[in-house]
Amino acid sequence: MSDQSAVIEDIREFLGQFVSDPSVPVDQDLFGSGLVNSLFAMQLVLHIEAEYGIAVSNDDLDLDNFRSLQAIAGFVGRKRGD
Repeated sequence: MSDQSAVIEDIREFLGQFVSDPSVPVDQDLFGSGLVNSLFAMQLVLHIEAEYGIAVSNDDLDLDNFRSLQAIAGFVGRKRGD
């Protein structure tokens, strides 16, 4: 399993704690679909920081970094220098 796939599965597992069906396509808009709102987005950011040991700066809080599972995995990879 690639690092990106592992991040996607981790985020799906995290989503599963809060939504009934976290098996969303990797490119589905999490915000547009209503799965993620602004409050949950902050929980997601905290999870990413804790799970991957990265700091999410104010500049990183661009919706495009968190819009989909694929976007989140790409963001984590860039922050870790993958």
